[in-house]
Amino acid sequence: MKKIGILNGPNLDRLGTREPHIYGSTTLPELITRLGIEAKLLEVEIEATQSQHEGVLIEQIYHWADAGFNGLIANLGAYTHTSVALRDAIVASGLRTVEVHISNVYKREPFRHHSYISSVSEAMITGLGIEGYFAALRYLTQ
Repeated sequence: MKKIGILNGPNLDRLGTREPHIYGSTTLPELITRLGIEAKLLEVEIEATQSQHEGVLIEQIYHWADAGFNGLIANLGAYTHTSVALRDAIVASGLRTVEVHISNVYKREPFRHHSYISSVSEAMITGLGIEGYFAALRYLTQ
């Protein structure tokens, strides 16, 4: 059975309360529960991690790679725009990666327009709200 890791970076634990006009009202636990239901229908396993700390996220990527996971859904929050270390971990992991953003980063502040992750991802989904996670999950199960 395929295994997909879902990695959420800083502030994503605040979904549902942080700027709901941008990020919606669904909480991260609600999102992960819904993704778990979808994963069962797709006959894949998922595991989700959220951290404010870059090193924890890097270690999780390597853990999933070493455990034989098949893919990674990565919403790295602000680290998307700043972290060469996370980019390098994704490359070294060999995991098929889809970068996800709840909001359309290209309709926001200019500093959000650059991603260190997109060049090492198979796809980027931006601006679909939490539905972007479901699209990424379906893509990675192909």
